[in-house]
Amino acid sequence: MTKRENMTANEVLALYHLFEEQGISVWIDGGWGVDALLGKQTREHADLDIAVHRKDNDRLRQLIENCGYKAEKRMDSSEFMYVMRHAYGQSIDIHVFEYDENGKNTYGIEYPFGSLTGKGKIAGQEVNCIESSFLFQFKTGYEPKEKDIHDVRALCEKFSFELPSEYAIKNNPHKFE
Repeated sequence: MTKRENMTANEVLALYHLFEEQGISVWIDGGWGVDALLGKQTREHADLDIAVHRKDNDRLRQLIENCGYKAEKRMDSSEFMYVMRHAYGQSIDIHVFEYDENGKNTYGIEYPFGSLTGKGKIAGQEVNCIESSFLFQFKTGYEPKEKDIHDVRALCEKFSFELPSEYAIKNNPHKFE
């Protein structure tokens, strides 16, 4: 077995379509969510971040286990935020949420109402994802790593968001057209 850490677009789409076929809606978050909004892959991704409604979480977890993923024990794991890792190295970060009938978050990750309305494309196929302004807020809400700086700059360029000063890079040769 060859271990590799990257989650490819084909793997993302295979999982996304598997969930769809089983009637489970997911929203792409994180780095793949950024690339979906941009309509193209701009960097490699070690994982796939997804948001799923609490009512679908048990079935989603079973499907992921059936694909060879196992729960990873981490200090920050909980019933509503956990990581499943494949023996090959790829991982899926699952973010579970629940809204009441008025759109108020009542469980898990507090995705603001309206944040789960994004549409993007991965390898030319439309996917549900986090809406751009919310994903920008999420990506700028913590100490950035190099990949986060890349993602935030790409979102700013595509959607005309103001670039926070801590994300400015001198002599940046990258353009995200």
